[in-house]
Order: sequence, then C-alpha cells, then structure tokens
Amino acid sequence: MLEKNTLLKRLHERLASTAAFRRIADLRVGLSYVGIQLDDGAAGIAALLPDGSPRGCTVLKEAGTYAGAPAEEALGHLVYGRDPLRRAIGLAAANALVGPPPDQTEDREATSTFGLQPGDKVAMVGLFAPLVERIRATGASLTIIEKNPERMDLLSEEEKRRALATCDVAIVTATTLLNATFEETTALLGAPRITALIGPSTPLAPAVFSGTPVTHLGGAFVADAARVLQIISEGGGTPALRPHLRFVNLPVRPPG
Repeated sequence: MLEKNTLLKRLHERLASTAAFRRIADLRVGLSYVGIQLDDGAAGIAALLPDGSPRGCTVLKEAGTYAGAPAEEALGHLVYGRDPLRRAIGLAAANALVGPPPDQTEDREATSTFGLQPGDKVAMVGLFAPLVERIRATGASLTIIEKNPERMDLLSEEEKRRALATCDVAIVTATTLLNATFEETTALLGAPRITALIGPSTPLAPAVFSGTPVTHLGGAFVADAARVLQIISEGGGTPALRPHLRFVNLPVRPPG
C-alpha cells in the first residue's frame, strides 16, 4: 500500500521546477471550489470539501499574500498543507501548472469509454449523481460509497470493503486526494479492469499515477479563466462552471 498523500507528493515533485518560474496572478476561495490563475494566464481549480476549512473567524491567515507570490508557495500546500483547504489551493495550483493535455478531445461522459455490460459490478467512491442512472441503464450493478450522510445512506465498513474488492469497474472521486483517502481506497481494490479517477479536481498528469491501479483520468481544464474565477467567487459549483471548462479523459495505462 502506498503511504498517505503519496500522489500529492509525486505531483509536487513533478511540478516544482515549473512552479519556480511562475507567479500567482489571482486566487479565489469560494464555497465549493478554489481557483488559481498564474501570471501566464493558465488557471486551475480544485474542489473545496464540506467542512474542509479551518474553524474560526480567520479561515486563511495568509489571505492577502497569495497574489504576486511565487507559484511554488501555493504548490507546496500539496505536501505541507495542514488542512483540506490548503491542499485544495495546492491542487488548484498544480492543475494550472499541468495545463491542458496535448490531446484535447472532449468527452463529457467519462463512463462512455468503459464498455459497461450487464452483470458488471461498479463501485463509485463519492456520489456522482449525474452518472448513476447512466450506469444502471447499461445493466451494470452499482454500489455507491459516500462519506456524507446528508447525500445518501452510508454503507458499513464491511460493505465498502466488499464492493471495492469485487468490483469490475471503480470510479473514484478526485477529492480522495484532498481528504487523504486515495491511497487507502485504492489499496482495497481487488482486480478491476478499469479504475477511473474523475472530477474537475483530477490532475491530468498520467505519469504521476504509475504504479497505482488507476487506468483512466477523467478531469477538466479551464477554458475561460475570467468566468471560472468569477463564478467561484460568487459561490458557484460544478453546474455553473461546466460551460467554461473542457472535460477530457486520459488513459494512464491500457486496461486489463
């Protein structure tokens, strides 16, 4: 099993040299997302987890110091961030530094490439509500593993472990990188033919996932930075951001 936060450390190591030449032009912390724009115009976002911010009247004590600071300071939160908010700032910086992949083929439906068949067992880690009926319409069985009891009834630990150990396809939210459960979750997988990390927070850097069960990355890059930053500042979430993002699916390694 990989150590906790191994993937964030790999991402930091991969991007640190690039970050040394960039500065932060703008940082927005909204209700659902964090957004960063760099001095070269590139932008990246990452989800802000519910209850992911420190408590108290000062949520981010370094507020007012980010704009103009070296990008490596924000990227450093991937390794040194003490809470999900700072890790989200680090991941947004990483996503800005990674930028769009060379092949920008857009595919808004991540599961369309999975070849789901009747009888397939799908484990979904983190509820992606728009995908639920599409998956079930294929005849595949779906088990949803969610941490937030306000979204749905939660499974027992035994049920979670069984679903992960026996699934044919695993769909894992990229927010597992932010709450430090990615390594633990993927270690519980049996031998799924596909393991997809999905969501707008997903870092589109396939090499970082070498040696993990991940076969696909389903993420997004920022197409209109000005609109994305405005929407984040105004408290918007994925539905409002979607028209200003471009969604892509990247293979990490051939399934099988």
